[in-house]
Amino acid sequence: MGVAGAGKTTIGQALAAATGWEFCDADWFHSTAAKTKMSRGEALTDADRQPWLQSLQTAIAQWLAAEKNVILACSALKASYRDLLWDHDPRVKLVYLAGSYELIAQRLRDRHGHFMNANLLQSQLDTLEAPTPKEAVYIDISQDLGAILQQIRNSLKI
Repeated sequence: MGVAGAGKTTIGQALAAATGWEFCDADWFHSTAAKTKMSRGEALTDADRQPWLQSLQTAIAQWLAAEKNVILACSALKASYRDLLWDHDPRVKLVYLAGSYELIAQRLRDRHGHFMNANLLQSQLDTLEAPTPKEAVYIDISQDLGAILQQIRNSLKI
């Protein structure tokens, strides 16, 4: 979890490749209207996010019921979103990708072909309710990808 540009997809895909687990991006669950709104630089409201969160909640429940190992790249910016998504099921492990504003802003400026407008970074940071260290593994995204993957694998014992 983390704000746009934190590396959720890149790290999630690399971790999936390393573990053989399935990868899923929460962005795939956004409606066309939500993606269009974000591409215009308009922040989503909680009402905009509700159908997206419900779709993700259903998918997570299905994965848990099937005992399927899935790496989900998801912003999950608010505690209430995280509570709704997996209701503190102990099988779900949370990794929080944290980094400086400058690093993330540069990554967003360098990213092409994504619907998320770089101007929304501040609104995401304003919305962010970072999990506590008890709730999540904290990862400093200024490290190289190999170090990040090793830290996640060590922390989660995967």
